[in-house]
Amino acid sequence: MASGETTTTILSDSLDDIRHSARTVREDRGGVMVGLVDKQSLPTGTGLSWKELRYEQLTAQSVSETTIMDNPQSYSDSVITGTPTLIGIMTKITDRVAARINPKGFAELGKGPMRAINRKKNGDGLAMLDGFTGFSQPGAGSTLASGHVAAAVANIQGNSTEEGPDPIATVLHGYQLKDLYDEFVSPVGTYDISNGESLNVYKNGFTGKMINGSRVFMDNEITIDSSNDAKGGAFSSGAGGAIILVQGRQPRVVMLRDEKYGGGASEVIIYDEFVYLERRDVWGAELYSDATAPTS
Repeated sequence: MASGETTTTILSDSLDDIRHSARTVREDRGGVMVGLVDKQSLPTGTGLSWKELRYEQLTAQSVSETTIMDNPQSYSDSVITGTPTLIGIMTKITDRVAARINPKGFAELGKGPMRAINRKKNGDGLAMLDGFTGFSQPGAGSTLASGHVAAAVANIQGNSTEEGPDPIATVLHGYQLKDLYDEFVSPVGTYDISNGESLNVYKNGFTGKMINGSRVFMDNEITIDSSNDAKGGAFSSGAGGAIILVQGRQPRVVMLRDEKYGGGASEVIIYDEFVYLERRDVWGAELYSDATAPTS
């Protein structure tokens, strides 16, 4: 017979092993691109591709009292075409797993597939920022500053061929935003910032602020390359803007049973169909800069 104090170590075999909570690896703060682009749908029964016609500008002329108008201007058209493509994800869970794993964990599993679809959809939108060819500043290894964002906006709005429509959105990785934060709070320790925009940024960060008329958004799904650089961007957003998201068939969920597999299993397949298109290259600007993880 043992003697001494009875502790949890002594009676470890009597302790229940319970999971009190469960969570899925946190996603980015609700990827922003889908909400910033021009969303269009490909109607059923209209073929595979979505198309938008564009008619080029005409040129007017001065007319004097003796001018004879005999030089008609010719219309010129072009078309933007895009074919939505399918993406999908499948999960398969046996009935034994469903019956045996922790209920909180099982409930959490259902969130994963749709999050994966949304992450893929947002990531494809972010890839469009790398496609703007007319403006790319400040460059690999360089620190992003508010002046680069302001210049990007000016280039979009001031384009001589066709100025980009408002609103202008700027989307950056959080590490790029930290450089803008540092710029705005640089007076800390030197000057009184008890009120004003520096205090606001110091307390609340830079996300949602305005630079030269453009609202700034953070999306940490922007890829950081092997050299610790990232490509964000500024662009005419919303209806009629630089980027079009064409939605084909609406997202759908298919649920199947496989009774032959492992005593029975449930399969869930989610499909979505979409494509991103660039409406006007000069309506966007690439913001390519250093995105090294901040240390201070």
